[in-house]
Amino acid sequence: MAVVELALLPVRPGHEAAFETAVAAARPLIEVSPGFLGLEIRPPLEAGQPYLLIAHWRSVADHRDGFRRSDRYERWRALLHPFYDPVPAVSYFGEPL
Repeated sequence: MAVVELALLPVRPGHEAAFETAVAAARPLIEVSPGFLGLEIRPPLEAGQPYLLIAHWRSVADHRDGFRRSDRYERWRALLHPFYDPVPAVSYFGEPL
């Protein structure tokens, strides 16, 4: 079963361009993670709205216990988390009904 991870990324106003540059630098860190299947980060169409993160994993454990406990996640976090206010919550979803 594939898992979809969703998060709304509230980027600090005025830092959107720097955030998008940081995403490009961080992307290779997640792409080599075991169980990783794909990533989309979509920009908002209206000012002041969050970015949308959609990640695909083989399992929740691949994300939570694999990537999030890795040194790659620590680098991911150092690159991206300074842009968030507040830190985003993550939700997981299963296969479509």
